[in-house]
Amino acid sequence: MNSSASAVRARIARLFVYPVKSCAGVEVREALLTETGLDLDRAWMVVDGEGRFVTQRQLPRMALVRPQIRHSEVVLRAPGMLALHLSIDSVEEPVKVRVWGDEVAAYDMGAVAAQWFTDFLGQPLRLVRFDPEQRRLSDARWTSGAEALNQFSDGFPLLVLGEAAVDELNGRLGAAGHAPVGIERFRPNIVLAGLPAHEEDRAARMTIAAAEPVELRLVKPCGRCPIPNIDPATGEVSPHVLATLMQYRRNDLIAGKAAFGMNAIVARGVEQTLRVGQQVDAAAD
Repeated sequence: MNSSASAVRARIARLFVYPVKSCAGVEVREALLTETGLDLDRAWMVVDGEGRFVTQRQLPRMALVRPQIRHSEVVLRAPGMLALHLSIDSVEEPVKVRVWGDEVAAYDMGAVAAQWFTDFLGQPLRLVRFDPEQRRLSDARWTSGAEALNQFSDGFPLLVLGEAAVDELNGRLGAAGHAPVGIERFRPNIVLAGLPAHEEDRAARMTIAAAEPVELRLVKPCGRCPIPNIDPATGEVSPHVLATLMQYRRNDLIAGKAAFGMNAIVARGVEQTLRVGQQVDAAAD
């Protein structure tokens, strides 16, 4: 943290929920905080014929699947496709699926959803919903043993990123003759304004001024895969984005990947509502 203070003050600038893992996010003004992160975040996932998860890493066109959250349903749209309506409260057949090294219980969303994704992405796929009875834990090596639940996220309930980090990256991209990129490429849940670049890296906890205090613990730098290279507007790949990050954000703590943003877990405040504009105090332990 800054040497002149033990804490820095910021505010929530933007909030994003990603209903279907690796599809586009939904920007919201407020979101309910649950044990597994923001409500409906990574509640659905696309799997192949063997039940293994697929992402933009293999299928960049997943970025073009754009959800909308309505009162009782999530509506998916994609170029050239009719809208797919998913009832939030309806599932079909129980199944087992794999996300990274975890086998988890889920529910298949049926033939119509499967055909929709198969047609758009060009290979046999199915859509599944996370089983709320399943306890999928974040890596205890990073949570100091705390049991932190998540659904189909890569490993932790929340991703926090400061606007200034993206501004700094865009300065470097511009100096190299590249166009700026939007924060959407980095798929944060909570975007902070008012922090110096990468100050979130130095925070161990964040207190958010909701109706009752919310405390998040920032536990692990987010090691970046090639997904930030994918333009969320077009699905086209631009390798210079990750290459630029690797020039100045390589982190040996995460196997030499580029660190950009912090994974967070929920220490207190489940069932509180996070809103754009809320004050955030970020502090080191």
